[in-house]
Amino acid sequence: MTTSPLSSIDVWALAAAERRSLAADLATLDRAAWNTRSLCGEWTVRETVAHLTAAASTGPWRWLASVLGARFDFDLHNRRRLTERLGPDETSTLAQFRQVVDSTTSTWGETGMWLGEVIVHAQDIRRPLGLTTMPSPAAAAEVARCYAARDFTVKGATVRRGLRLEAEDSAFAVGEGPLVTGSTTALVMVMAGRAAYLEDLRGPGVQQLAGRIIPGAQ
Repeated sequence: MTTSPLSSIDVWALAAAERRSLAADLATLDRAAWNTRSLCGEWTVRETVAHLTAAASTGPWRWLASVLGARFDFDLHNRRRLTERLGPDETSTLAQFRQVVDSTTSTWGETGMWLGEVIVHAQDIRRPLGLTTMPSPAAAAEVARCYAARDFTVKGATVRRGLRLEAEDSAFAVGEGPLVTGSTTALVMVMAGRAAYLEDLRGPGVQQLAGRIIPGAQ
């Protein structure tokens, strides 16, 4: 792998920049766009933004209390926390998100994983809306490095195993096997299980990659 870990200070600075960029995009949306389904399961754009706000507002002990309160039902835990951050309308949802732009609050794990939370959910929002803003290659490369190294918030290491991933816009490269190339962001999104980004990738390993995230694709 040709990228090196960044310091936590640098990673949080990248996270703030990516949140700020997303907030600028969100400010252009009408109500219909806010209610569009994102790439994140059943969540709408507005719910995904509220989830990002909740993630940037929940430290480790509050997270643990919430998970225990939900009896380890993580879907229920996430739903409860995002509901707290929805507010009465999309204006309130955006205002609450703007309040956490510079947050360094997270639970356990490598800081780059929480930068990944911002990048992946931002693209979950942008892709269905046709928004063309992309994360910086430096931010995406840090997330790609984390995702490729282990299964934690996503199963990135499992998804990419036995393949050679090479980014076209950063120094990120990892693995041995059939080649998959594309933007660093597309590689991140596919490691996060977002099949919509397979069309942005090229190489003999793409079909194998697709088979790991789309049942019956291989």
